[in-house]
Order: sequence, then structure tokens, then C-alpha cells
Amino acid sequence: MLPRWCHRGPAVDLLTVLIFFVAFTLSPTFAAPQAAEQAARPNGDCAGLKGVNPQCRSQETAHRREYFYIGGKYVLDPVLKGNLVVDQLYVEKLIPANGIKRQHPLVFFHGGGSAGNIWLQTPDNRKGWASYFLDLGYAVYIIDQTSVGRATQEDISGYPLRIGSTAEIAQRSFAAPEIANAYPQSQLHTQWPGKAIIGDPIFDAFAAQFIPLTSNLTRQELSMRASGCKLLSLIGPSYLISHSIGAIHPILLSDECPRLVAGNINIEPATIPFQSYTGNATSPVGRTINRPWGLTNTRITYDPPANAPTDLKTVNNETDTPALRSCVYQAAPARRLPQIAKVPYMALTAEASPHITYDQCVVNYLRQAGVKVDWIKVRGNWHTWEWAFFVSGEE
Repeated sequence: MLPRWCHRGPAVDLLTVLIFFVAFTLSPTFAAPQAAEQAARPNGDCAGLKGVNPQCRSQETAHRREYFYIGGKYVLDPVLKGNLVVDQLYVEKLIPANGIKRQHPLVFFHGGGSAGNIWLQTPDNRKGWASYFLDLGYAVYIIDQTSVGRATQEDISGYPLRIGSTAEIAQRSFAAPEIANAYPQSQLHTQWPGKAIIGDPIFDAFAAQFIPLTSNLTRQELSMRASGCKLLSLIGPSYLISHSIGAIHPILLSDECPRLVAGNINIEPATIPFQSYTGNATSPVGRTINRPWGLTNTRITYDPPANAPTDLKTVNNETDTPALRSCVYQAAPARRLPQIAKVPYMALTAEASPHITYDQCVVNYLRQAGVKVDWIKVRGNWHTWEWAFFVSGEE
């Protein structure tokens, strides 16, 4: 039975059971360290960066690990007069030590300003999502998206970089949104384990993980579409689990190779139609125009066909408030998304995150275009809750 603090569509499917095993059944593990974990820590303290101590025992599930570079192509550098490999995807393959017990692999897509390591453990060194799904017998694939982390590109001009985050942004947008109080739901946040300030070992470990990301989203989308479908062609139909801006890539793969996508599970998808939100109406950053194809920067399949972004007629008739941001939708009659609609889609939103004010834009846009969507809302958490702390389902 689903906890009372969650809201979702009427149909219960495997994707719901899958994600709720982590978010609900295992929530006491996220709420506080267990006795076994405490015993593994010298003097009871391996939090944050202190976990590098060799006496601190890893909480990761036993597994076999390999890495691969998937996709890409050779291009001739006219200055070096040599060939460079570009547009390749970095992939880690994690197989449970006790063997695979599930039919479909899981592929994890990180968000902006981060890399695939976010799925391995939390900033205070507890096991991450990868380990929980390894415990369930899944083959797990963790990627670094093209231009990011270990998929950094030698085509420097084609993949220019921008700053991922500052410590101050990490605090007010992720670790302690209630301090800035930019939207009323921020006061519901309960799930950061430390003080969320510079100098706190857990916050320092969290802030240290931010890395640059590319500003050329069109190039990244094109390379992720090609390399992502190449990966799925090698491993077979898979569930795609994404966070934030990483949710663009499962949308692209659903459009390009839907038969290879078993389902999309999207944690606070940053695919807000035709625009981007950072913070809310009281934020100095606020709203920017983005994603001319609705959910993406590059072309996706509509029915009737859209040959250019200008073919997509839009409306915005909603009031914009800090608690509920306005959305841009298609004007009626809305074009359908026939390829994307072939893949089951789930969105998950934390009630204290800025996304609680605008994720309805993504959900309603997809539904308007004929995509079946389940939407689950989780209590107490913040935006980056693959690093965060779930609460018990009891009230």
C-alpha cells in the first residue's frame, strides 16, 4: 500500500513498485544510520570527507564493476592534423556479486553540475541508489553524460563549459531551501542531516561534488541521442532513471529508440516546456526561454508533424505565483508525441523542492500530448534527493 503522503495516478505498475521499494520500504535506512553502520566507523565518525579514512568501511553492495566508452566518432583536428574521438558516453557496469535476478537493466542519468557518482553513495557515506537496486538483483549502468566528468570531450570548442554551482546556490537550492524561503513549500524541508553550512563535513562533501557542465545543450542532446541508443542496443530494453536536467536524455531516447526503453523514472525532471525555472517568482534568476521543441532543444517527433519549433503554437493562461509557477502548453488541438507515448513515464517530486512549484508543467504537457504519466509526490525532501534522506511513510 502506498503511503498517505504520496499522490499518483490510478494505475499501479512495475515502475511504481520499483521506485517505492527505495523511497518507502527502505526509508528507515535513509532516516538514520543503523547500528551496523555505526560499528563500522572508528569513533563513530566517518561522515562526509572523513569517510576517506581507510578504517571506514564502505556501505556499497558487493558487485563486479567494469567501464566502457560507448558511441562517438573520429573527427580530424585541422590544427593537430590527427583524429579525435568525440561524442562518446562513459558507462559503468555494476553487476550484483550474487548474480542478476531481474529481466531489465537500470540505466542512471545524473543531473546538471554532477556526474554518475551521485548514485553510488550519499554525502555522509551511506549506500546510494545503485547499491539498493544491486541488492534487488538488477544490473545497474551508471553514465557520465557527454561533456561531463569522465565523458569530458576533446572537442573543446564544441562543448564549452559553464560553472555547475556555488556553495551558496547549493545551500539555498538544495541543502536548506527553507533559509531563503523563496517559495512557501520550502518550509516543509526536513531531510538534510547536518547544518547545511560551509565547514559542516557533510555539506562540504556535498558541495565538493559539483562540476562544470556544457552550455551547448544542442550538441549534447545530439550526442546523447546517438550514444544512448547505442548503449541500449548493446544491453537490451532497460529502465531509465534520471534526475533533473538529466531527464532530457530519456525523453530523447524514448523518441529515437522507444523499443529499447522499458520505462522512464524521472526524479524532478527539468524538462519544463519551452522555459527554464531556477528558484521561483521571488528568485533573481527566475524564468528563461528554453527548449524550443517543448521538452527538448532538438527535434522530437510530433503528430501531426512539426517541421520547425515555430509550428508548435503555445498558450500560457495561468497565474504565476511563488507557490505555483505558470506553464506553457500547446494550443488546442495539441500535437501528439507518438514515439514518447510508447514508453511508460513516471515523475517524482519532493514536496519541499522548488520543483513542487512547476513540475506540473512537465506532467500536464506530456498528458496533453497523449503520454501516460504517473506522478508521485514525496514528503519532506529537496531537489537532489538521490543524495538525500527519505522519511517514514507514517504520519
